[in-house]
Amino acid sequence: MTCPQGHTVTLSDPGGRHHQRRAVFKDLCTRCPLREQCTKAKAGRVLTIRPHHDLQTTARRQATTDPAWQADHRRWRPPVERAVAWLVHHGNRRLRYRGTTKNDTWHHTRAAALNLHRPINLGLTHTDGTWLLAPANT
Repeated sequence: MTCPQGHTVTLSDPGGRHHQRRAVFKDLCTRCPLREQCTKAKAGRVLTIRPHHDLQTTARRQATTDPAWQADHRRWRPPVERAVAWLVHHGNRRLRYRGTTKNDTWHHTRAAALNLHRPINLGLTHTDGTWLLAPANT
């Protein structure tokens, strides 16, 4: 890896649990004239390259250049954000229980309740054993 000043260091071998590689500039940053523009870290600049770096770079490029991707994003982001807002409404941002199983059950129950909330607001009724959705113009 090469920094803006032109200093070059080698990437470490993929290691650790996450298989990430690092470029550590340490002492090269000490008296570098571009340090203020490059890093604020006391120990110098450290770049971390994760296993999916190339995939993320490609996705970011697609997000800025592909009109079809941008149209899909504009179409689906608002409802997804609204669904997340419904999930966290009324203090549901924090987990209620200890343990994965109880929280998973609670989360699925909350999501199911919200999935039913919209049709009920649109006029879903149960009459004589039949579920009906009221016409939009009533």
